[in-house]
Amino acid sequence: MSNVTSQDVSLRSLLTLNNNDFKEFICGWSAGVINVSITFPINKIIFRQILEDVPAKTAFQQISREGVRLLYRGILPPLCQKTFSVSVMFSTYEGCKERLCTLTNNGVLIRVLAAHFAGTAEAILVPLERVQTLLQDWRYHDKFKNTSHAFKYLLKNYGVSECYRGLVPIICRNSCSNLIFFILKEQSGKLMDEQESVLTSFINGALIGGFTSTIFYPMNVIKTHMQSKIGGDFEKFMTVAHEIYIARNRSIMSFYKGVHLNCMRSFISWGVITASYDFLKKIMFS
Repeated sequence: MSNVTSQDVSLRSLLTLNNNDFKEFICGWSAGVINVSITFPINKIIFRQILEDVPAKTAFQQISREGVRLLYRGILPPLCQKTFSVSVMFSTYEGCKERLCTLTNNGVLIRVLAAHFAGTAEAILVPLERVQTLLQDWRYHDKFKNTSHAFKYLLKNYGVSECYRGLVPIICRNSCSNLIFFILKEQSGKLMDEQESVLTSFINGALIGGFTSTIFYPMNVIKTHMQSKIGGDFEKFMTVAHEIYIARNRSIMSFYKGVHLNCMRSFISWGVITASYDFLKKIMFS
């Protein structure tokens, strides 16, 4: 009887949120706010390159002609999405890893499962990423006034499922990039030991983030093309990838249009996120 009680207590401890989960969430959320405020204009230029298949200079000129009033159009979804995404990513990964350690000693399996759970949990926020895509697409400038208007339109005319268009590439992107990011971050942390400063933390996060975002950049291209459409059948991942490949002269490199700016943005973005997160974590867990 006591053995059953012990198992029940162990199961409850795995499923119950604790104070460390809350602290991880706050650290991640704060780092996300700082990041979005700095990198949104760069992200908008990259988006225009992905959607229009134009050089960075042309995308910059287009956005410049639209004026400052429209520069931060669509910032609310990424502000909500990215801040919560980063907080969920860190808190879910660390929380899952801590709990899975009580079930198995297989370090690789623990990290793979934790990364997948974190990536899937982040996917709950897909509707915000979906609306951000529509608000940044010039073809919908006159159709949608703001974030709430876009949400109301999608829900009223197409239902909740339309808000989750592009879910598959997002889960794949999140899970794979999380796994590589955390493994490299943990390994570099071991090499630096306790001597890591804000600057080294920034450089460490910038290099890892830039590397992972570059590898999985084609996922964003496919996701953007999926989410730029409203209504109709939900296209399969490989179908959209093949359509883009054919439309862009059967060139694999065309999937990397805008990758240079994306790498620069990710370098800055993940540098800021990692430095902010590590700094806040030292304060909150001290």
